[in-house]
Amino acid sequence: MPHRYLQRLTTASVAAAQQQYGSRAAVDRMVAGVDTGALLGAGEAAFIAARDGFYLATVNTDGWPYLQYRGGPPGFLHLLDPVGEHSVLAWADVRGNRQYLSVGNLRSSPRVSLFLMDYAHRRRLKILGTAAVTDIRDGVPAHLADRLGTHTTTGTVERLITVDVHSYDWNCPQHITPRWSEPELHGALAPVRERLDRLQAENDHLRSLVRRDHPERQPVQKTR
Repeated sequence: MPHRYLQRLTTASVAAAQQQYGSRAAVDRMVAGVDTGALLGAGEAAFIAARDGFYLATVNTDGWPYLQYRGGPPGFLHLLDPVGEHSVLAWADVRGNRQYLSVGNLRSSPRVSLFLMDYAHRRRLKILGTAAVTDIRDGVPAHLADRLGTHTTTGTVERLITVDVHSYDWNCPQHITPRWSEPELHGALAPVRERLDRLQAENDHLRSLVRRDHPERQPVQKTR
């Protein structure tokens, strides 16, 4: 199977641009030489489970693209069991600013693009798919409601959104500025905190020795 992601997005106008800037032959080799289908592997599954947000792109009836950020606790974007030859992503969609731009766009055009970012390690997973929206007031399958009820974004859940994966691609790290979330910094700074704790303990110990051996150096307590 060829590189389905690039194959799908390389339209005639894109090919013309590649030809103009001299990358057409390289892209042809990439499309023919890299296999990426609709089934996400173990590496993609682990990457998705660790994300606390992603960017969702839709298109409205006038052809204008719209990009929205979806955030939540790690794991709120669920990778469900495959259906046939493609993977399925899903999340519980909560009430936001009540503009419903993405949801409204999906009524006319179910095709979506997802960008999942790992800024700390400069990694980016891009996914194309077809989305379906289920209003919770219409009733949802119990197994799906139970599955998506874990690791849910804080707020009022209004709908469940599933995405049948068409294809995916890992992007190069060029130009991705490293950034760290608070949990990532907490883990990265653990050795620093431990060293500071040791230094503080050593400092307290030395102070106690000075007070024991040189009581005359005790601070004078001021009285009113």
